[in-house]
Amino acid sequence: MQTEAAAPATNPSEISDRARKTTLFLLTATYFFSYMDRQILAILLEDIKADLLLTDTQLGLLSGFAFAIFYATLGIPVAALADRVNRVNIISIALALWSAMTAVCGLAQNFVHLLLARIGVGIGEAGSSPPSHSIIADMYPAEKRALALSIYSLGVTLGAAAGQIFGGNLTYFFDWRTAFIAIGLPGVVLAVIVKLFATEPERRAEPGAVESEDQPSVWEGLQTILSNRAAMWLVAAVTITSMIGYALTGWTPAYLIRSYELSTLQIGNIVAPLLAIAGVASGLGSGWLANRLSEKYGMHAQSLMVAGLKTLALPFLIAFYLVESAWMAVGVYFVALFFQSCYLGPTFAMIQTLAPVKMRAVWAAVTLLIINLIGLGIGPTMVGVISDMLVPQYGEQSLRYALLVIASFTPLAIFCYWRASVALRNRVQA
Repeated sequence: MQTEAAAPATNPSEISDRARKTTLFLLTATYFFSYMDRQILAILLEDIKADLLLTDTQLGLLSGFAFAIFYATLGIPVAALADRVNRVNIISIALALWSAMTAVCGLAQNFVHLLLARIGVGIGEAGSSPPSHSIIADMYPAEKRALALSIYSLGVTLGAAAGQIFGGNLTYFFDWRTAFIAIGLPGVVLAVIVKLFATEPERRAEPGAVESEDQPSVWEGLQTILSNRAAMWLVAAVTITSMIGYALTGWTPAYLIRSYELSTLQIGNIVAPLLAIAGVASGLGSGWLANRLSEKYGMHAQSLMVAGLKTLALPFLIAFYLVESAWMAVGVYFVALFFQSCYLGPTFAMIQTLAPVKMRAVWAAVTLLIINLIGLGIGPTMVGVISDMLVPQYGEQSLRYALLVIASFTPLAIFCYWRASVALRNRVQA
């Protein structure tokens, strides 16, 4: 299958600095819209629950498994396609689809309608990350890749914050339906811009790498990950971290509303910008530091850095669910996010560097499949189930303790990042 290129495939040495920056900006903007459309649901949960009379378990399914099952599984065939055809085309089509389905969420009249619309968002978003990772890996050499992917990963923090800022204001002054429609439609315009102005680079191997002329299958991509000890530990680490992150991001606005009686306006205009600052500072700072550590000590230092920063974040994260003051809770959560939002750029940079060049999109998709089936699928859903189970004992505070249970998995993620650093160091020594 062939697709018409948005821009001719270009050798990295021939790509201008302006084209490289423009493409990275557009891919980051696409990721921004992905997370904004995905995470706007978080600040609308309480309004949707009251309007459609849903349980926390149903809300958890909307936030987690119902979205993740299609988002994750479809990422595999999309990634296989991205290793063969024009990646910019895939991204622009996917962006238009999920943006339109986000707007459709505002038309839902019951749980089933909203469930189907969220499934549509998941199907569209499956076409974003694998080809984006592959493009960035082909545009930036290994020593600059962590910072580039950290910039790209700012879409997570900024998109989630924008979803809360716009969602909080729109639902406060209008309603949750208006919020979905107003957030979704601009993404269709961005899809056209990506199609017209993003550059499709030529696929290239790492210096000294020997690549097969045959196009690898998805199964071969999975086998190469399973045979790479460092990659396996990295995938385990980022999966557990994502399970915690998706759960907390998806439910924190509802937690602040229920346990501290903050309004959607306060969360959107005060809390979300503060958390965005922490996430951006962490993402950029960790990307820059990861590059420096890798140049000086080797790639294993990046994984060790993530383990260390997440260890610093842990006591502040636990405190977030134990303090009684609303603004004290926001303060400790700010510090926790500053340290724990350090993992995406360095982790995906390490995975892309370990991946054979013709399997980069497939490796990204396999990683995202595992991350999203377990992390996105189980994390938010588990919070909803546990919260409903704890209602008889804790009442309105059940959500607080459900989130605390999920946060307690952080030490396991730290251990996996440490083991990944050992495997990476042993790999170099061998």
